[in-house]
This record gives sequence, structure tokens and C-alpha cells, in this order.
Amino acid sequence: MTESRIEARIRELGYELPVAPAPVAAYVPAVTSGSYVYTSGQLPFVDGVLPATGKVGAEISPEDAATYARQAVLNALAAVDALVGIDAVTRVLKIVGFVASAEGFTGQPAVVNGASHLVGEIFGDAGAHVRSAVGVAELPLSSPVEVELVVEIAH
Repeated sequence: MTESRIEARIRELGYELPVAPAPVAAYVPAVTSGSYVYTSGQLPFVDGVLPATGKVGAEISPEDAATYARQAVLNALAAVDALVGIDAVTRVLKIVGFVASAEGFTGQPAVVNGASHLVGEIFGDAGAHVRSAVGVAELPLSSPVEVELVVEIAH
């Protein structure tokens, strides 16, 4: 199978487009509606395992959390790839990042920058997106981050 243009760019940046993680509850990883793909929130699984658990600002450093946000966005892109093929993406429209935050931690934007910067490096101008960076008390499986995407696709 030939590597796609976007997969080649991801590899050039030193990453791999993973196999889309299997859902851990009653949902699907991504759906299409018109010209859009919406992903479910993706955790930073690597080969089916969370690399760390805990709250950012306590057990997890903001820098490590930004790395996990990059992995979570790669998992979201893998969900898009599994549904429509990654090269169908013409624009990244929105990233929503959730950060399991220790009391008093307010650096959620810097954590979600991990996802935003990677999307920009992969897609260039088509990666410019709107975003929310939300601090939460807990995330599934004690994950430090969760990321979801909305992308536009070519038909």
C-alpha cells in the first residue's frame, strides 16, 4: 500500500499515523456529516496503552501533557483516516482539548498547543483552526488529556 501525502508529512516530522484506537465505550471514533468529519474525544493511547495517568500540574508536567496532546491528535487523525482517508482532509476546522487539571493549574492552552502546533506542521495553512482548551477534574481512565477534531473533507 502506498503511503499517503499526509502520512509522508507526519513521518517527515518524526511521528507515525497510528492505527485508529478502538472505542473504550459505546461510541464510534468518527462520523461524517456533509463535508465534515467529527471525531470522538481521543486519548493519547500508544499501542493500546496510556503512556501516563494523572492530573496536569500534579503528577504530569505541562510539557509531558503537551506531548500527550500530540499523540491524542494523531489518534484523532487516525480515526479520520480510517473513516475517509487522511488525504481527503482539506482543512482542520476545530480542536477541542480537555486537560485533567490539578487544583490551581491554569496552563491548559499551553498543553493543547501540543496538538495545535502538530496540526499546523502537518497541514500548513489548512491546519489553522479554532480551538477550546478546557480544564476538567477527571478524564476517562485517568488520562491527562483528551482531544477531538472537526475537519473538512473533499468529496
